[in-house]
Amino acid sequence: MTPRAKKPKPGKAIEKRREGGVTYQTPGIDYFEDRELRRHAGVFYLWALGVAAVISGDFSGWNLGFAVGGWGGMLFGTIIITIMYLGLTYSIAEMSPALPHTGGAYSFARTAFGPWGGFLTGVAENIEYVLTPAVIVYFIGAYLTAIFEAPAAFQPVWWILGYIVFVGLNARGVELSFVITVIVTLMAIAILVIFFVSAMPLFDFGKYAMNIGVDPSTGAAVELPDGHGPLLPFGIYGILASLPFAVWLFLAIEQLPLAAEESVNPKRDMPRGIMFGMFTLIALGFLVLIINPAIPIERVVTAAAGNTTTVHGAFALGTSGEPILDGFRAIFGTNAAGALALAAVIGLVASFHAIIFASGRQIYSLSRAGYFPHFLSVTHGEHKTPNVALAAGAVLGLTVMLVVWFAMGGEAAGSFIGGVLLNMAVFGAMFSYLMQGLTFIQLRRRFPHIERPYRSPFGVLGAVLTVSIALVTIGFQLADPVYRTGVIGVAIWYALAIVYFAAHGRKTLVLSPEEKFAVKHREASARSRR
Repeated sequence: MTPRAKKPKPGKAIEKRREGGVTYQTPGIDYFEDRELRRHAGVFYLWALGVAAVISGDFSGWNLGFAVGGWGGMLFGTIIITIMYLGLTYSIAEMSPALPHTGGAYSFARTAFGPWGGFLTGVAENIEYVLTPAVIVYFIGAYLTAIFEAPAAFQPVWWILGYIVFVGLNARGVELSFVITVIVTLMAIAILVIFFVSAMPLFDFGKYAMNIGVDPSTGAAVELPDGHGPLLPFGIYGILASLPFAVWLFLAIEQLPLAAEESVNPKRDMPRGIMFGMFTLIALGFLVLIINPAIPIERVVTAAAGNTTTVHGAFALGTSGEPILDGFRAIFGTNAAGALALAAVIGLVASFHAIIFASGRQIYSLSRAGYFPHFLSVTHGEHKTPNVALAAGAVLGLTVMLVVWFAMGGEAAGSFIGGVLLNMAVFGAMFSYLMQGLTFIQLRRRFPHIERPYRSPFGVLGAVLTVSIALVTIGFQLADPVYRTGVIGVAIWYALAIVYFAAHGRKTLVLSPEEKFAVKHREASARSRR
């Protein structure tokens, strides 16, 4: 009697192959059964997810560009950054339906540049999607602490509650996750529309938006009491210095391809969702830029010497952490501060929820392919959500926050969280934009025969503009000492990730959908060049 072949255990490697300096395992069928997602999203849900991820940037962050560029500098800086994001979004609108996998930017770069290119791009997005919600929940906690007059030491409790609630909502199923996304997105847009309409009776653009000049002796920004100052008080330099701040109006729209395997028809719906979201954000961003600084906002600021000064309009917003809330105070008075602050929190909540969604999918995709530990990509048996990846991203982000908070003595950590950690996330995003632009060019050049259900009308030119503007923006980020500290943090994150991948991860890769697609097309391209 011939002995029967021993059947491999479920989930164990039954075949190994090497490609491009890495080793692949071919697991049992249950490996992918334990990592299933569920399709649900159409164009409307994808639009809401893209807008939600970004919309907190309309509520804060962008306005700091007034201090370095004046209103005109921010205007032209925003136009340049809009061109960069149009090039980026049209590029990913082409790449996502052509490579409709959850990996997103990692998946695109994996096909274009091989395993290491995919890994380095994936790590950049990992930094962005782990740290951005951590910083957002810090600002949510700061708002809630002020609203409920809680002691500053209570802030970590808000962070923990925020993560528990929104990781829980994301883990309960993609259907609930998208419903919550739509609700908070529409609420945030409604708050902005109410602000735009209610600001109209007080609108005086020349007096308030154009009230920034330059002290000829120091070169510092000064307030012009009567307004009607120069369009470009800091000249061309002011435009370039404003670029990192204009990024806030669009940061994280690039996360949409991470929902490809939960989209009902990604080849049809993903380009529409991405571009409808981008056009919505362009409209909201320019309305905020025009209306917010053009009303009689007043802020009391304290100088280093301890004396206080009341500042107004765009000059006041140049150092504000809450520009929309300042605008609401100018319209409705300070008596309604609590209700107005809750309204401002909605924008932060929308982005917090949406980027937690992105964090879970991004970690899931890298884990399913073996770049991160395999257990992180196991999905919930009933809800089919990457609950382990969602929890892992939340725990990592929260741990960083708590370590910083207690190591720096509590409330004093605020400037580090709002500065260094935030800038690490932004730098990770900008590096991923650079890589995605180069990826688009490489895919067009070396893989022209990949089926492309949608083609970018900007083509390679759009990707070249994205790469060029991203490089200039990174250069001006590095000119800021706070940003440079953030870059050190990014370098440490990268070093740890590279050590793990070189020592272990590259030996345990799996032919996930992203990897299988990349191997197939890279081998075909190599054969065609012989």
